[in-house]
Amino acid sequence: MTTVDTGAFTAWLRDFEGAALLRRTWGDPDWSAGARLEPALVRSLQRFQVGEDGDGARLLDKARRAGDPVYAEAVRLFVAEEREHARLLGRLLESAGAATISGHWTDAAFVRLRRLLGLRTELMVLMLAEVVALGYYRAVRDGVPDLLAAEVAGRILADELRHVPFHRDRLRRSFRESSRLSRAIASALWWSLLAGVLTVVVIGHGDALRGAGMSRTAFAREVTGCFRGVVAEVMAR
Repeated sequence: MTTVDTGAFTAWLRDFEGAALLRRTWGDPDWSAGARLEPALVRSLQRFQVGEDGDGARLLDKARRAGDPVYAEAVRLFVAEEREHARLLGRLLESAGAATISGHWTDAAFVRLRRLLGLRTELMVLMLAEVVALGYYRAVRDGVPDLLAAEVAGRILADELRHVPFHRDRLRRSFRESSRLSRAIASALWWSLLAGVLTVVVIGHGDALRGAGMSRTAFAREVTGCFRGVVAEVMAR
């Protein structure tokens, strides 16, 4: 089992606690304003809502067994933020007169993949979702004309901008003692997984992205650029 320095994630814990306080201060968006969303965006948001709506029990258990209670508590707050995203997306869909869905095959496959091995593997797979989310919610925030949808996407994006470096820091520590060859193999596999995830996303959500003014190519380029920086930092010696 790879361990981390006790207390290395104290700053992250305080960051998550501060974000929770801000959410309580802000309160909810004005749902009474309603939302007018294109059908393609509704279908896309329904799938993202399912992806955000997990209980995180497996991840929490692995985080607790990693040996750092501060990190485990930060992960608990991370999971709470993801569930808050699911709630916000559910309320947005409701405001648009649309229902949530109970599940989708892409989310089921993603969850199974995450749970295959230990904490490091789960975080590497989870990072794929986080970098995709950065591009997706930025596109919705900046390109969808509905003000309520833009506000919800902006709130979620603000959290995702913290989630990526949070997981990056843990992964970087987990690879600290790995050999150059191990890092190279892990990087190659990680890039292969991203290629598969991006293919699924641009096919399944391409119409919604286009409605937000972003082509499939531009989206893939943005996600790839973000991911390249993550891999470089995680695998740096």
